[in-house]
Amino acid sequence: MSVNDTGSHPHTPVLLQNMSSSTITLPPLAPPSARANRSTFGADTMPALMESLKDRLLFAVPKKGRLYEKCLELLAGADIKYNRAHRLDVALVQNHPIAIVFLPASDIPRFVALGSVALGITGQDVIAESTHSGSITELLPLGFGKCSLQVQVPINGPVQTVEQLAGGRIATSFEVLAGEFFGKVDDDQQLEGGERTKIEYVGGSVEAACALGMADGIVDLVESGDTMRAAGLHPIHTLLTSEAVLITSRSPHPSLTPQLSPLIPMVKSRFAGVIAAKRYVYASYNILRTKLPDALRITPGRRAATVSPLDEEGWVAVSAMVERKEVASVMDRLEAVGAEDVLIFALDNCRVGV
Repeated sequence: MSVNDTGSHPHTPVLLQNMSSSTITLPPLAPPSARANRSTFGADTMPALMESLKDRLLFAVPKKGRLYEKCLELLAGADIKYNRAHRLDVALVQNHPIAIVFLPASDIPRFVALGSVALGITGQDVIAESTHSGSITELLPLGFGKCSLQVQVPINGPVQTVEQLAGGRIATSFEVLAGEFFGKVDDDQQLEGGERTKIEYVGGSVEAACALGMADGIVDLVESGDTMRAAGLHPIHTLLTSEAVLITSRSPHPSLTPQLSPLIPMVKSRFAGVIAAKRYVYASYNILRTKLPDALRITPGRRAATVSPLDEEGWVAVSAMVERKEVASVMDRLEAVGAEDVLIFALDNCRVGV
């Protein structure tokens, strides 16, 4: 995590906003002669920062990038309230003993695996690339940040299979996963002369590497595929599919006290409820009992539908959770089998059991 100064002078004291109590101001700096040979960050900032995080569960979320905005929506939906001070990567939660730590997504698996933070959100691709997957437990898939890590080559190029790429040049920002994959390909091909596939790290705009003559193929994340098609590339192999996940360490840090441990299942349950509320709507309708079996095949519910008798003989009321993306089709099919008074209700939030 990083803490930055808030004034124009490089030694302006940092303010850490504790939204549940008061503002903590760091002690005044010593005279220049007294601090000439020591780090002002380590001596002055760290004690106050650590004191503010005492007795709080540390929760790492991406500080920028494709997952950042979605994480903020998820935290708001779960009623985890905080204010983040300008240029500060730590925010104290107001209504729970939690501190949100904003970190690069690629660093979060390591912090979680080592127990430095108790919870984190990052992509499955980042976890696999970090080599810390064996020390991490995935608690909940979050349904966003979905993508695929693919091998891509020029559409009209001479190389169209991973076997043909063996011994060639691969540009990627996923050196670990690409190295492991092509290491196996090289072994299977038993390349003559010992020429093995060369993995070259490229931090951004990987899709341009082939057109610039830097590589014969690339390994990169693909969401819609539009960027790759625009660069004249297409996929020939998928290494893995990925989405954002809530994670924790297999070996929790000793700082995770009995008072803080219950926060982990609470956060997981709240996140699952927010996700379900976005995915499902609540359907209610009336139907003759004789036609109930046909209706229940259309609306089986997330676990099971609720069926209640009506005052009118032979009629029942049915309610069930229905996937939002299927709601128009479900209403049409219900009407076709004789359902009446079909109503759809949006869900603000829910608890679904995880």
